[in-house]
Amino acid sequence: QVQLVESGGGNVQAGGSLRLSCAASRTLTSNNDMGWYRQAPGKQRELVAIVSRDGSTNYADSVKGRFTISRDNAKNTVLLQMTSLKPEDTAVYYCWLRNAYLGTYWGQGTQVTISS
Repeated sequence: QVQLVESGGGNVQAGGSLRLSCAASRTLTSNNDMGWYRQAPGKQRELVAIVSRDGSTNYADSVKGRFTISRDNAKNTVLLQMTSLKPEDTAVYYCWLRNAYLGTYWGQGTQVTISS
């Protein structure tokens, strides 16, 4: 099974920045979409941002203009640059990968906590 390893979570004050990274444990072909979801306590897991195999991106309305997703297809990695962070961004952030042949995989999650 493909393993996704996240890093970069932490605690930061409102208005600050963090960068999350995610890398597949094994080299994959580039026939995949990758992205980030997040889940706050007591709430449903929600899409944050996705970058598809062709490079197109999709963002949640709540993060547009503040977060930027990017990928390195050769390394099967995805980054999420988060700026102007708000307390409502506090959540566990999960890396996500979908491959037409291998299926869908999730990272174990990394905690992001934003204090006011």
